[in-house]
Amino acid sequence: MIRYPLLQEGTTIGVTAPSSGLEPELHELLKQAIRRMEEEGFEVSCGDTVWMQHKAKSAPADHRAEELNRMLQDDHIGMILPPWGGELLIEVLEHIDYGGIGEKWILGYSDISLLLLAVTLKTGLATAHGTNLVDLRSGTIDETTVKWRDALTTPAGGVVEQYSSVRYQTRWKHELEEDQQAELDNRVFNLTEPTVWKSVSGNDVGLKGRLLGGCIDVIRHLIGTPYGDVQRFRKTHIPDEPVLWFLENCELNAADLRRSLVQMKLAGWFENCSGLLFGRSAANTAVSGYTAEDVYRDIAGELRVPVLYDIDCGHMPPQLTLINGALAQVEFSAEKGKAVVRQQLV
Repeated sequence: MIRYPLLQEGTTIGVTAPSSGLEPELHELLKQAIRRMEEEGFEVSCGDTVWMQHKAKSAPADHRAEELNRMLQDDHIGMILPPWGGELLIEVLEHIDYGGIGEKWILGYSDISLLLLAVTLKTGLATAHGTNLVDLRSGTIDETTVKWRDALTTPAGGVVEQYSSVRYQTRWKHELEEDQQAELDNRVFNLTEPTVWKSVSGNDVGLKGRLLGGCIDVIRHLIGTPYGDVQRFRKTHIPDEPVLWFLENCELNAADLRRSLVQMKLAGWFENCSGLLFGRSAANTAVSGYTAEDVYRDIAGELRVPVLYDIDCGHMPPQLTLINGALAQVEFSAEKGKAVVRQQLV
């Protein structure tokens, strides 16, 4: 059985940085995001880690863990929303009081997906892979990203329906020329490219299963640890139900992506797997002609399951809000390159 939190209107959002915080020159971005959440009717409670960054992390692991545990156990805080990802959240996992986590959403992606998956696997509490706080600082939010709120305010037993995006981003605003930046006004994302999902088979695909996943760069490091016991999670919380994996790649080349998937397979993570969903990636660099598409074909053939790729998930926004533990049904049209994703909170 999966437990689903419910985001209450006007609740307090706990902002903490279990991975990376913001350096002083970026503090204004966080202040904008906080103001935006307050304009949306939320209270915001910030820990001190979000204003800090030193040697690839916001603070020492025990400091990050203490602040995170305090917010996870605070009944007045209805959601944990880190500013963004980072590099070294893995240092915090062993210091988390999993038994003390309250009924609240944790939302994020990138390095934060390590926390999300560990919490769901350890406790059966659903977590949400989606936007981060800094990317919500704009008053103009695209129709895909904005669905995070609908998803987290849907009560247990309800259905969250989302659609593949219209356009996606290849370059962040700060990478553009000044005149191009001005054209974006107060928008955070630079959505210029038509979104086209693809299937390995080239055909329409229908998928159904319990969602699990995250950034493969980091969640692969849960294998062999107490925080990555997929078999125990399946037996305890979703007995006999298939898992539908969603994975996004931040920095891995095609060979490293392949090695990671093989490791996951050998560790038993893909037992009773109904399919795989791969996010768009600016990484996926080919190695000696071996491409990411080759990787997708290889894993599809080995597992004998459908594989979709270039979906709205990860470091090339926008992205869907995908709930670890939810029962998802995906209907993909090869002709349109589009999909509908329905998540049942059961």
